[in-house]
Amino acid sequence: MEASSGSSCRSRELEARNYLKKHRIMELLNYLTSSLLFFQPDKPREYLVSLLERLRIAKITGVAFPVFMDHSNIVAMFEMMDTSKKGTISFVQYREALNTLGLCTPDEVFKDDGHGITLDKFRNEVNRRSKEIWSSF
Repeated sequence: MEASSGSSCRSRELEARNYLKKHRIMELLNYLTSSLLFFQPDKPREYLVSLLERLRIAKITGVAFPVFMDHSNIVAMFEMMDTSKKGTISFVQYREALNTLGLCTPDEVFKDDGHGITLDKFRNEVNRRSKEIWSSF
């Protein structure tokens, strides 16, 4: 009896993981959490409801999706990481920044080409991933 119970539990867990993956729920929650921590609104629940409502409206009307990282925020983040002012950040910094912003999954594999990450590459990737996440909901 225990074997079938364990099998049923694993099956349910797999079903739950597939559901979360299919609907990109973890990416949405990571992005919402990052936005919440970035802005730290006085009324976090109202902020999240408002953000989700703007997302719904953007999806229906085709207007731009809400983003919390504008150009100046991206530049400021990049400059904080580029402490030596070389105009590049390391691959590790790049990956951690995307993770902190909720723009990648913990198990996502990145290919390090051995070159530093420029502001343009960082900005383009943040914008691309943000748009990709929001447009999937």
